[in-house]
Amino acid sequence: MAEFNKDDYLNDLPDADDFADKTAASAPAGSAPADGTAPVDGQAAPGAGDAGDGSETGASVPADGDAQTEQDAAAGADSGDKSQSESGSEPAEDTLTPLGKAKQEAAEYLEALQRERAEFINYRNRAAKEQERFRQHGIIDVLTALLPALDDIDRIREHSEMDDSFKAVSAKIDKAFEKFGVEKFGEKGEDFDPTRHDAILHRPDPTADKEIVDTVVEAGYRIGDRVIRAARVVVASPQA
Repeated sequence: MAEFNKDDYLNDLPDADDFADKTAASAPAGSAPADGTAPVDGQAAPGAGDAGDGSETGASVPADGDAQTEQDAAAGADSGDKSQSESGSEPAEDTLTPLGKAKQEAAEYLEALQRERAEFINYRNRAAKEQERFRQHGIIDVLTALLPALDDIDRIREHSEMDDSFKAVSAKIDKAFEKFGVEKFGEKGEDFDPTRHDAILHRPDPTADKEIVDTVVEAGYRIGDRVIRAARVVVASPQA
C-alpha cells in the first residue's frame, strides 16, 4: 500500500473559480445562482412571464374591458352593415304579391271615388241653394211689379161690390202667388208687430190694453220668413 501524500491530494483538487464557471454553464437558463445572487444582465428573472393561472410563458390574455370593446366594435359593424342593407333595399311595394297590389289599387280608387262623390254632393247642394235663391228673386221682381194692381184690387174688394168675373180673376191671381209661396198678411184686430207692420198712424184707444192693428191701408206680402213688403196699418194704442 502506497503512502498517502497530502500535498499531492490538494494539488489534484479542481480550482474553485473553475468549479463556479462549470456550474453556471451547466445550470438551465433563467435559474437562480446557487449562491442566491441576482441574475446576470440579459437573463430573465425566475418566473418572469409565467401567468398566475398556469398559462404558458409570454401568452397575453385580454382584459374584460378589451373583450367588451371588441364585442361593441363587432356589433357596431353588424349594425352598420344592416343599416346599409336596409337603406339600399327595394321599396316595400315591390315585395307585394299581385293580389296585394290589386287590393292596394282598389283602395286608392275607392278613396278617390269617395272624395269625388263628396265634392259632387257639395256642388249639388250649392247649386240647389243658388237655384232657389234665383227663383225667389224672380218671384219678388214679378210681385213687386204687380203690387200696385194688387192694392187696387184690395180697395175695390173692400169699398165696392165686385162682379163675379172680377172676383174670379182676383182669386186666380191669389192662387198663382200662393203656388209660388207668396203669403199675404195684415188683418184688422191682430197684434202689432214692428217686424211685419209699418205703422203710419198711432191712434189712442181707451179700450185697448195693447197695440193692435185698427186699419189695414196696404196688405203685406212675404215668402217664407222673408218679408217682401210690410203691411201699412193704423195702430190703436192704449192711452198713457
